[in-house]
Amino acid sequence: MIENINWYPGHMKKTRELIQENLKMVDLVVEVIDARIPSSSRNPIIDQLVGAKKRIIVLNKSDLADEEENKAWAELFKKQGNLVLAMNCMSGSGANQLIRMLTNIRDEKNKDAARKKPLRMMIVGVPNVGKSSLINRLTGKKSAKTGNKPGVTRGKQWLNLGNDMQLLDTPGILWPKFEDPNVGLNLAFCGAIKDEILDIATLCLELIKVLQVRYPQLLMERYKLTELGETALETMELIAKKRGFILSGGRIDYERTGKTVIDEFRSATIGSITLEPVE
Repeated sequence: MIENINWYPGHMKKTRELIQENLKMVDLVVEVIDARIPSSSRNPIIDQLVGAKKRIIVLNKSDLADEEENKAWAELFKKQGNLVLAMNCMSGSGANQLIRMLTNIRDEKNKDAARKKPLRMMIVGVPNVGKSSLINRLTGKKSAKTGNKPGVTRGKQWLNLGNDMQLLDTPGILWPKFEDPNVGLNLAFCGAIKDEILDIATLCLELIKVLQVRYPQLLMERYKLTELGETALETMELIAKKRGFILSGGRIDYERTGKTVIDEFRSATIGSITLEPVE
C-alpha cells in the first residue's frame, strides 16, 4: 500500500494565512468538494477557519459520481446546516441554481439595509477540485486559470460577478499530514495530488482493491472480464491481458495498465463511482 502520501507546497501555508486574513471580509464561503470523495476532499483546516460563517457546499463532478450517493451526501450536509448543490462546473450544470441561491442570500442581507452592499464570497477547496471552472462559470469568462493538474491557481483574486456580487478566489489548500492514509489515497485517485510523486501502478492496484468491493460489476463490464481475480493484483493482470498490455517475454506492463485504469476511473469511463459512501 502507498503510505504517507503528503503534498504540502509552501504556497499552501500562505493560502491558509490568506484565508484567515480575508475571511472577515466575506459574507459566505463556497466550499467546492469532489462528489466522488465527499469526505476526503473536505479539508478540516477549512472547517476550523470558516467556523459558523454561512456556507454553500458544492458537490462538484457530480456527473462522475454515483447519483444515489450524491443525494445521500447532500442530505447529510443539509442536516449539518449547510446549503448544498450538486454541480458539474466544467459543463455548467447547476450554475443557474447556484446564482439563484446567491441572489437570495444577497437579497436577505440587504433586506433592511438603507444602503445596499455587494454580496462578498470566498471560494475554497483542495487542489484540482474544480474551483477555477466554477469561477469561470460564475463570471462568464476565463477569469481563473484552469487545468487538470493540482496547484494551477496561485495568489489572491477579487472577481466581480455583476448583480452586486464579488468573490475572492484562493489557491487550493491541502493539509500537512493525512491522519488516515485512505484520505491520501482517495485524493490521489481523483487527481488532487500530483501523479508525478506517485507510483501509478501501485496507485491503480489500490484503486482496484476499492472497486472490487464497491463496484465489481462495473469493473467486469468495462474490461470484459467474466470474473475478478482473487486479489487486486490478479484482477489488474487480467485487465492487462484483455487490453494487450504485454511486454517482451510475456511480462505484464503494469505502468500502462495502471495509467489506463486511473484515467478511465477519473473520466467515469468505467462508470459513475463514489468511493466514499455515506456511513
